[in-house]
Amino acid sequence: MTVETHTITTPGAEITYDVRKGDGPVLLLVGSPMDASGFGTLAKHFTDRTIVTYDPRGVSRSKLTGGATESTPEQHGDDMSAIIDALGGGPVDVFASSGGAVNALALVTAHPGQVGTLVAHEPPIIPVLADRETASAATKGIAELYQREGMGPAMVRFIMMVSHKGDVPAGWIDQPAPSPAEFGLPADDNGDRNDPLLGQNLVSCTHYEPDFEALRAASTRIVIGVGEESKDELANRGGLGVAAGLGVEPTWFPSNHAGFLGGEFGQQGDPDNFAATLRRVLDNRA
Repeated sequence: MTVETHTITTPGAEITYDVRKGDGPVLLLVGSPMDASGFGTLAKHFTDRTIVTYDPRGVSRSKLTGGATESTPEQHGDDMSAIIDALGGGPVDVFASSGGAVNALALVTAHPGQVGTLVAHEPPIIPVLADRETASAATKGIAELYQREGMGPAMVRFIMMVSHKGDVPAGWIDQPAPSPAEFGLPADDNGDRNDPLLGQNLVSCTHYEPDFEALRAASTRIVIGVGEESKDELANRGGLGVAAGLGVEPTWFPSNHAGFLGGEFGQQGDPDNFAATLRRVLDNRA
């Protein structure tokens, strides 16, 4: 499919998005802080749709312009709304994963008429967790570690956090951790503090509080997806908590948090079966 690239200006950002034109309705594929390049494999399974992907503000081709160092789900949601407006106003269908799922919930809260079906896959939302206090302390501790020591040590903790099974214990951030070198990460601090994950989005994304009343009242059909192989991990538990808040049953997707990836970023999920499940969900057959 031919890819057309466009750029729009939103408050505090310049957003770049890509359009793969198909004969069917628009399907917007959303990640955060993952950029559009993460959806190459998944897009190939929906050539009958017009596929739209984009780089979130502050990531890859999309630039921050207002001097802010942190972005909120509401800002990301408004960026997506501007893209939908540029496409003709919607409603469009949205598949959103991880931080993108959080941002898409903010989109539907503020602009429900723009989205027909939202499939929100594993939103890592801490306020819906039973262990919200300890999980919050651990996540904020990672952000503080990043500011003190840089990317390597903080990314080690982040990897440990997202793969941790079950409730986050008190004092988790103070427990011993492997060295960055053991994870193939740089041990030296280069002084940069502009990482889109650790600096720009980590705390604001994970601490977003869904407006369940507004979401339940929206015209949008909201489906919450969780991975069969990521049970008990924070993002999976976040998805289950959001589903409970909405009063809906979660939909189980093949593989794990990265189940739709087909080698992007060196990660291999189960994209064929993942896409088949997503198609059934979008067609309202699952």
